[in-house]
Amino acid sequence: MSNGLTVQNLSAYYGRARALFDVSLDVAPGEAVALIGRNGAGKSTTFRAILGLMKSRGGAVHFDGQDLARMPTHAIVRLGLGYVPEDRRIFSDLTVAENLSVGRRPARAGEAWTPERLYEIFPNLAELRHRAGARMSGGEQQMLSIARTLMGNPSMLLLDEPSEGLAPRIVEQMIEAIARMKREGLGMLVAEQNLAFARLVAERVYVIEKGAVRFSGTMAEFDAAPHVRDAYLAL
Repeated sequence: MSNGLTVQNLSAYYGRARALFDVSLDVAPGEAVALIGRNGAGKSTTFRAILGLMKSRGGAVHFDGQDLARMPTHAIVRLGLGYVPEDRRIFSDLTVAENLSVGRRPARAGEAWTPERLYEIFPNLAELRHRAGARMSGGEQQMLSIARTLMGNPSMLLLDEPSEGLAPRIVEQMIEAIARMKREGLGMLVAEQNLAFARLVAERVYVIEKGAVRFSGTMAEFDAAPHVRDAYLAL
């Protein structure tokens, strides 16, 4: 595909230990795709390999038609591939408004993300705009982490465990926010353990276990294959 994200037969290692085994996936513009698996299955490792945060030793990654091989992480991000890590990494001493300002980059095409637009998607942040990150709940920090990444005007997001540890009310708001971002044309690859959450945000799914993709298909196809869930997702 000429646009979006395409990963083909990606392999990666931690030292001598192989962590990814020929991982292939794709995400089209404006599409939300779930990468689901148990803790330690390889979801975050896949993100790190895509972004050049760890060296791959085989395979290819293309984003909007450009080969990301040997490209440094900051250059990949500047192409429009945003990353929201599991540990959020907000600036805890800065306010919500200051965190958003730090993330600002020029728009590549179309309408730029602004604090005002983001406050519409994340109303909690509008109410807390003058509050320091350290004085926010985990769910509010997660929203801020996503909003700050959007201030960089990416065309696609990698979201690592966005629902982890969130209260049910915040999870509902996160689902609504992801739906809004999709309507804005943003593509998303969402790494999740929470299958119920993944069902509500994604059209397609990849199941990963021990660094290899074990299933790919639509959510309907996944739901019609209970043996996959039992084999790779059951505790």
